[in-house]
Amino acid sequence: MTVREGSCHCGAVRFRIAAEITDIYRCDCSLCRMKGALMTSVHEDAFALVSGEDRLREYNWNTGVARHFFCAVCGIYPFHRKRAMPDHYGVNVNCLTDFDPSGLVVRQAEGKGMTVAPEGARDAWPGPRTA
Repeated sequence: MTVREGSCHCGAVRFRIAAEITDIYRCDCSLCRMKGALMTSVHEDAFALVSGEDRLREYNWNTGVARHFFCAVCGIYPFHRKRAMPDHYGVNVNCLTDFDPSGLVVRQAEGKGMTVAPEGARDAWPGPRTA
């Protein structure tokens, strides 16, 4: 398993992932489209916030399930807790040290359809399906 270090632009927020990056994507929801990040998904067990928890700010919208984090000092978005898979982080691969995404195909993720809270949506994620 490859361990990669990452940070925001100013270095106030530092994190580490232990994952093979084989899938990167660009989401077309209104927020992701505006921030323009290339992301990969990492299970929460493979993610560690190394420093800067006190510098992180959180942005929530719509259902409030996804938790988008940015650095309060430089404003860069390094990662978020995913709405569709709340036990995963979406990591901005452009924040990873010495990672070049140019060799990978960028998948287009459909997030535009998730921007409206559906009628009858659950208040809390019940956890991953086991069967």
